[in-house]
Amino acid sequence: MSYKLFIPGPIAVSEKTLRAMGQPMIGHRSTDFVDLYNSLQPDLQTLMGTKDPVYLSTSSAWGAMEGSLRNVVQKKVLTCMNGAFSDKWNDVALRDDKQATALTFEWGQPVDPDAVRRELAKGGYDAITIIHNETSCGCMSDLVALMKVVREFPEVISIIDTVSSFSAMPIPKDELGIDVFITGSQKALAMPPGLSLLSVSKRALDRAAQTSGRGYYFDFVEFQKNHENGMTPSTPTISHIYALQSKLEDIRAEGIPARHARHARLNKMVRDHVLAKGFKMFPKDGYGSITLNCFANTLNYDLGALNKTLKSKHQLVIDGGYGKLKGKTFRISNMGDETGATMAAMLNSFDAALAETPKAAV
Repeated sequence: MSYKLFIPGPIAVSEKTLRAMGQPMIGHRSTDFVDLYNSLQPDLQTLMGTKDPVYLSTSSAWGAMEGSLRNVVQKKVLTCMNGAFSDKWNDVALRDDKQATALTFEWGQPVDPDAVRRELAKGGYDAITIIHNETSCGCMSDLVALMKVVREFPEVISIIDTVSSFSAMPIPKDELGIDVFITGSQKALAMPPGLSLLSVSKRALDRAAQTSGRGYYFDFVEFQKNHENGMTPSTPTISHIYALQSKLEDIRAEGIPARHARHARLNKMVRDHVLAKGFKMFPKDGYGSITLNCFANTLNYDLGALNKTLKSKHQLVIDGGYGKLKGKTFRISNMGDETGATMAAMLNSFDAALAETPKAAV
C-alpha cells in the first residue's frame, strides 16, 4: 500500500523529483559532472545567503554534523540541547573524544541566548553546536539572537543544523556570521534522504587546516580542494544531485519569498485547525517550528490507533511522538511541496480519523 508522509521527514517526494533521479549516470570525474556541480552553486549560495562554497556530501546530515566536530573542535565544544537531536549531538561529541559541555533546556524550550552568553563567558570553548529547528519537539530557537551572542566570542566556531528549516525561511549565513551551515535533503527540500549540504566559512576552514584527527570523508580541506575543481572528495550520489538540480528549478520558479510565505501560511493553517479542536502546542509560545507543528496530546487520544486509521483509510501518516514524547505529542509536517489544497485534504482526513479514534487508556 502506498501512503503519503506528513511526518517531519522524510517527506513526500514529487514525481518530477523522482524522474530527475532516473537520469543516466555520468562519471563523477567527468566534465559533465563538473558542469552539473558548478551549475548548482549560485542557487545554493542564494538560498543559504552566503558567498562561501556549498559542499555536497553523500551522507545524512549527521555525517556532516559529526564531521564538523572533528574539523573545528580543538579545545571544548558547547552543545546546546533542547530536544532529541541536539541531545544526540552532545553524545556524538563525547564519542569523538571531544571535550563537551551540555547546555540543557527542557524539550520544547528554546535555547536561551543569555544562558549561552553566560556559559561561553567562562572561557575555554572554541566551538558551539545549535540545532535551529529541533524537529523532535517542534521548537525553533531564535537563531538571530543566538548568533548575536556567539559573535561576541570570536574564538568560537558556530556549527548550525538547519536540516528542517533550510529553504522554508530566510537563514542568511554570512549576515548572521554562521561558520558551518549544515542541512539535509529529506526535509523542506522534499528529496529522498542521502544527501547533505554544508557551507563553511574561511574561519572554519582555517581552523580545520590546523586540526588533527579530522579524518578524510568529512574533511573540510578535502571538500574545498575538490570544490575548486567542481568535484566532491568521494564518489557522490549523482542521482540525488540530479534531484537537487530539479528542486532548485522548482524553487527558482516559485520564488524564494513566495516559498517562505507558503511555508508560514500552511504552518498557521494546520496550527489553527488543530488548536481549535482543543489540543495545545507542545513548544513554548512563540517558538514553534515553521515547517511542522508539534501538538501536546492534551485530549489523550490513542495516537497509535489514530495513525493506523489514517494509514489504512486515508493513505497518509502523521507522527505519533518522538522518543520520550511518543504518545504524548503528535507532529504534522507542512514542509516541502505541500499546498493549501494538499494540507486541507490532510486535515479533513485527520478530522475523520480522529472521530473514530478512542481515548488512550490511563
